Amino acid sequence: MISRTLGLATGLLAAVAGTQAPEFAQQYRQRLGGAIDELKGVVQRFDTDASAAGIDRGEALKRLAQSGDGFTARHGASMAQVTGRLARLEDQQQAFREAGPLWRLVVFAQSADPDITRNTWQDFEPATPVTAESFTIGGLAFFAGYGFIRAFAKPFHRRRRRPAATRA
Repeated sequence: MISRTLGLATGLLAAVAGTQAPEFAQQYRQRLGGAIDELKGVVQRFDTDASAAGIDRGEALKRLAQSGDGFTARHGASMAQVTGRLARLEDQQQAFREAGPLWRLVVFAQSADPDITRNTWQDFEPATPVTAESFTIGGLAFFAGYGFIRAFAKPFHRRRRRPAATRA
């Protein structure tokens, strides 16, 4: 009886904890979109400046990198990193869009941006989302937690003695 109650309690706690993975990934995706929007603005301003000088982005980055001025060269390297990061984040956002509900967690695990992940974690607010993804993960976590406790408690169960059969 105690192991069953403990199993149910553990299962429920595991289910609540398990639903946080999809919620965290969802909050991460929101931050990802915000980061992309901001980086797009920076890159668009850079492209506009390059265009006004009669050159494209690649040529502008090349000129900055080859500049004899240390500050200008560092600015060129910084802009090259920004454009590369924007491309990586846009690829990840596209992968999230193409992935099904449970596969979004796989995409997150495979390609999460460390800066966005850290900032998401700092501001993370637990919630219980009501999506198929959350119900699936929550259900799996419940059964894993319940099963673990039940299996762990199995050696400690007392066997009930059955009354001896009486002959008539």
